[in-house]
Amino acid sequence: MGKAAERKVLRTATAAQEEKLHPVEASRGEALSAGERLQTVAFLAKSLSDENRLRILLCVSNGKKSVSSLVEELGLSQPLVSHHLKELKRSLLVKIERSGPFIYYELSDPKIMDVARMLSEVASNLLSLRKTF
Repeated sequence: MGKAAERKVLRTATAAQEEKLHPVEASRGEALSAGERLQTVAFLAKSLSDENRLRILLCVSNGKKSVSSLVEELGLSQPLVSHHLKELKRSLLVKIERSGPFIYYELSDPKIMDVARMLSEVASNLLSLRKTF
């Protein structure tokens, strides 16, 4: 789907679709348009679309971790871990805490892992139904 088609889909999201995606915000009457909310969901989905980011989120779901401990635990290079942490921070999935020269990362909201578990379940279910690749 091209960018123009994506924008059209975002503009034509119905109120019912909006209510399904954002029931709390819809009930509050908050100001984001359907298109803006769908863009937010798409941004979050893109942030969760990398296996290394998911692995990092899983690690920090058990408590605060420094970059060096993540590097050691995941067996990834320090620049790669730092890059993914930057993206996770940009998408507000992790928060940081500075303690002297060290920076510690942790989940910004424990519900993030619920989303990851649910996506894992859906993926497993869909793959079990697939007959060809």
